[in-house]
Amino acid sequence: MSISLQKGQKVSLSKENKGLSTVLVGLGWDEAMQKKGFFGFKQQADIDCDASAILLRNGRLSGNGDLVYFGNLSHRSGTVQHMGDNLTGAGEGDDEQILIDLAKMPPEYDKIVIVVNIYSAVQRKQHFGMIQNAFIRLVDGRNNKEMCRYNLTEDYSGMTAMIFGEIYRHNGEWKFGAIGQGTTDPSLGDLCKRYV
Repeated sequence: MSISLQKGQKVSLSKENKGLSTVLVGLGWDEAMQKKGFFGFKQQADIDCDASAILLRNGRLSGNGDLVYFGNLSHRSGTVQHMGDNLTGAGEGDDEQILIDLAKMPPEYDKIVIVVNIYSAVQRKQHFGMIQNAFIRLVDGRNNKEMCRYNLTEDYSGMTAMIFGEIYRHNGEWKFGAIGQGTTDPSLGDLCKRYV
């Protein structure tokens, strides 16, 4: 049975799921209803949210090679794979997915931060207050069983990026922490500077 997490809550992935190796991180969101312009036409571009995984060594980002996103779909170790870019967030279920092989993760990596930023947010005058039903969920790759889910419920108006959560090693086991921290970082590059 899936665990529904609250902001700041942590859960052990290894302890609850013996033999866990591969985790699918699913992220989803919907565009909130926007006011229609003259003649009922929408006046702005679709909101393009981009999910990324930032692999950290001793809590720090070593270089661009440890960033998995739409421009670098696979980590050089082969343990983190981005499943492709969704440009609108339309439809049910996961909008973007990241596959992580925890069993083969090189030992120097201790944390994988899952973030989402709005592409060209400043130029398009878009923010997370224009998004609803945002969530992150972790699925056991062996049986496609959802292990935990964190639904973001706060008002993130003015925020252009979001630190959804982190998967990290602690005392030999993998854990997940629900973060839900909005930021005003205008791009993924700026968001990554938090971890340098």
